[in-house]
Amino acid sequence: MTGPVTLVAFVRPQALPCGQPAHPSRATWQHGGVTAATHSTLFPRVPDSADAVLEGLDPEQRAVATALHGPVCVLAGAGTGKTRAITHRIAYGVRAGILQPSSVLAVTFTNRAAGEMRGRLRQLGAVGVQARTFHSAALRQLQYFWPKAVGGSLPRLVDRKIQLVADAAAACRIRLDRGELRDVTAEIEWSKVTQTVPADYTAAAAKSGREAPRDPAEIAQLYAAYEDLKRERSVIDFEDVLLLTVAVLQDRHDIAEQVRAQYQHFVVDEYQDVSPLQQRLLELWLGDRENLCVVGDASQTIYSFTGATPDHLLDFRVRHPGATVVKLVRDYRSTPQVVRLANGLLAQAKGRAADHRLELVSQRPAGPEPVFTEYPDEPAEAEGAARRIRELIASGVPASEIAVLFRTNSQSETYEQALADAGVPYQLRGAERFFDRPEVRNAINALRAAARFGGNDSLLDDAPDLPSQVRAVLSGKGWTPQPPAGSGAVRESWESLAALVHLAQDFAAARAGATLADLVVELDERAGAQHAPTVQGVTLASLHAAKGLEWDVVFLVGVAEGMMPITYAKTDEQIEEERRLLYVGVTRAREHLHLSWALSRSPGGRPNRRPSRFLTGLRPGSQAGGAGRAGAAGAGGVERGSWTAAARAVPEQAPRRRQRTPARCRVCGRTLTDGGEMKLMRCEDCPSDMDEGLYERLRDWRGEQARRSGQPAFCVFTDKTLIAIAEAVPDDEHELARIPGVGMRKLRRYGSDVLALCAGRDPADGQDQD
Repeated sequence: MTGPVTLVAFVRPQALPCGQPAHPSRATWQHGGVTAATHSTLFPRVPDSADAVLEGLDPEQRAVATALHGPVCVLAGAGTGKTRAITHRIAYGVRAGILQPSSVLAVTFTNRAAGEMRGRLRQLGAVGVQARTFHSAALRQLQYFWPKAVGGSLPRLVDRKIQLVADAAAACRIRLDRGELRDVTAEIEWSKVTQTVPADYTAAAAKSGREAPRDPAEIAQLYAAYEDLKRERSVIDFEDVLLLTVAVLQDRHDIAEQVRAQYQHFVVDEYQDVSPLQQRLLELWLGDRENLCVVGDASQTIYSFTGATPDHLLDFRVRHPGATVVKLVRDYRSTPQVVRLANGLLAQAKGRAADHRLELVSQRPAGPEPVFTEYPDEPAEAEGAARRIRELIASGVPASEIAVLFRTNSQSETYEQALADAGVPYQLRGAERFFDRPEVRNAINALRAAARFGGNDSLLDDAPDLPSQVRAVLSGKGWTPQPPAGSGAVRESWESLAALVHLAQDFAAARAGATLADLVVELDERAGAQHAPTVQGVTLASLHAAKGLEWDVVFLVGVAEGMMPITYAKTDEQIEEERRLLYVGVTRAREHLHLSWALSRSPGGRPNRRPSRFLTGLRPGSQAGGAGRAGAAGAGGVERGSWTAAARAVPEQAPRRRQRTPARCRVCGRTLTDGGEMKLMRCEDCPSDMDEGLYERLRDWRGEQARRSGQPAFCVFTDKTLIAIAEAVPDDEHELARIPGVGMRKLRRYGSDVLALCAGRDPADGQDQD
């Protein structure tokens, strides 16, 4: 989606004085008539003709709107007006008489997105088009055809499956707390959307690299018991709606043909988020036809943990060789400065989605550069953000146009408190307020009870100070010294409890002799201070909850290693999804973007944190750790025809980038992707033939060069480059220049010295060394 939900009221327009134009004259696209992709008039005039629907679209958006036949794939970057393009496509087809409204089905992933699509279609005069979520469309079909396909009424749909999972756990004699229930429920949902049956769960989870919240065999047992319970009680869940619709369409060809006779044209928004089950349903809707338009951006794939995969988007041309592909790269949302940072983030990405990234081109006037701020600790970071937000509001920026985005919901408490202390109203999106969370309420109640009756509590016998008392009490509520595995509800609950433990440590450090009762009073005061009106407040949201939204000012906080990427992101695929998550955060900002991180958790703590690796080479004072992906970025344009026409994907006026051949390890031959390994031209684990004496001489020489120039040693050559030189021992400038990290500038400046050292001579006087 391209913007927050706008509630549209339809009222009869007032008559204007005679002779006054009903609508301002429209400028052509070349003269600025393009409406920003994310800003539309609240009560726009319904276009009076099909051609009028196309007015104001840029060339690529117009190409989408007029491509009404055959398969169409729209690769749309953030802020490029994808919803605008596809709604105008549907409206143009309807208004031109090419598409019958009742024959079009547009599907997306949230009720909010479907509602926005319906509102835009109505504004364009395309009344009668169905715009629904996958589940909503499938449920309507299932309710209609169930009596014919199965007989009787459709089983009752359960809104929340967590109670059924709890009953299944009880039947299996497996105890699950609230967080574990949520995590096991999420695993069952993932299994169903990936079409994994209970017997195959263990193998499927291992193959996909999922870190299960419980023993996989236990989850498989719970999954099977859950399915048995549903059958016994004659109920279905949300995922069953899709599964049963797929089953009916597969088994009953007459019903499938009836659905296909109704819907002949399909549009799928956010196609990078399609699960295997949703893709199967879409294929059954289509049959052997190809009247399909899909829209997506592989660089915004951030929900793979739910079963979403960009493979369907990336493989679209393989399944539909004759597809028209349109790339939208004109960014109407963000300033060139924000877009430059977003492009820089993806330029360092790896993997398949990175190979298909889109390089955005801002259409807005220049704005301020993104601000990067380092703070000594997390409270200082929160206070700094709150102070700057208060200044922005005082200067006239509406609070509703400001957002603070963080990686995990557990980070919200610090910012809730800082904004409350600064007198800044806020609203929390996509998560409960910190002090409203069940685990936090339960923990505070336990602390309150311990403060009243602590003398009779054996838990506190060996807890001499306040922090140890809090740890002892919360250990009975799920807190442990080490975080649990995985990234689900159990981890989120632990993070909330850990935030209370950290708060207790900070409170004890600030108030010597503080008791458990004092801490409970402090917690109650903090909770009470956050109940101020929040209707027009600053938005606090996780990065996942922020997708599809935008603000004039965005603060991306906690952009440090361990949080971005998150600690439990281990595999290359998980790390790259974290990078895409940060990209989504950056592209939420229209004009002002602030990125910050803290060197330590609490005041006086060890400053052992460092900025996120994703900012290397992008923030001032840092150098890129690896080469960008040459030739990967996609320019805007239209490509028509068969798969063999891929060479025409980039317009002729756009310069082509030379495709690099893959770097391979000179020892084992494996393809190298890590920047450090590419410098060494070998895998980190492969044996090194480095001349250690030469390496030490190079290090000493580098230190002297750095001292003379007054810059850090790595600015001369990085350690990896020195290792590569000591391994290659080049004889001449040609061999030295081939080593990654040297380059022509450094070759001219340091080449003679380095070659002298490699030849065993002193670079100072050219004499042989002893």
